[in-house]
Amino acid sequence: MRVDGVEPPQALDRVLDLAGCARADARGRYVCAANVHMAMEAHDDRDFRRVVNDADLVVPDGQPMVWALRALGCRQRRRVRVSPDFLIDLLAAAEVLGLGVGLYGGADETLPAIVHLLEEAYPGLRIAYAWSPPFRALTAAEDVEAAAAITAARVDLLLVGIGCPKQERWMAAHATGDTTTGRPGLDCAMIGVGAAFDLFAGLTTEAPPWMQASGLEWLYRLALEPRRLWRRQIRSNPRFVALFLRQLVAETAQGRRFTQP
Repeated sequence: MRVDGVEPPQALDRVLDLAGCARADARGRYVCAANVHMAMEAHDDRDFRRVVNDADLVVPDGQPMVWALRALGCRQRRRVRVSPDFLIDLLAAAEVLGLGVGLYGGADETLPAIVHLLEEAYPGLRIAYAWSPPFRALTAAEDVEAAAAITAARVDLLLVGIGCPKQERWMAAHATGDTTTGRPGLDCAMIGVGAAFDLFAGLTTEAPPWMQASGLEWLYRLALEPRRLWRRQIRSNPRFVALFLRQLVAETAQGRRFTQP
């Protein structure tokens, strides 16, 4: 799976550029935030791997991604911690630039509170669209209606928070549209934000800084949601370590090094 060796400032510039390009070309752009879970989903599912690799930007969101990039020769110093650090900077920039921001995700009962919180934190921010889609799959008619509403609201930057791998598949599908269903392609930049809406709403909390730096956020989240996450963590983390070590040994033996984009 592709991961771009970018630092937070470069990632911020790229996302803002993508928003401008999407509007100019009337074609959607999308950004994936890579962590161990995403890497293993991509390893196990060829179609999903294609979705991630076709993204306009794949940032190293998880600390293990940074360690992996460094081991492969990338001069990576910091992760692009999308939620909430990167989003705070991104929303501040959107406010200054007058970009229309959309929210796709979150729960019905919390989304209005999130919108209110963002309006208080960023008084000049134009929140052009906010919708909490149902947990079930949308019908074709609902999907067409949602895409049309996002386009009509002139959203420049859409935060998609419906969980990995669902949000990445959704962004890829809506970057181009679907002629068979009549769903229009979006003309905005989309970024998968995972559990950001729950974090903004206060439904979940951040791991302590020492756990973030040690790559142990997964353990903190597992302690908060053991029933939902234990299978994922047991299935993903050990395999990621083993598979990456195999990759590192093979690429070191071949003299391959990371190429900075």
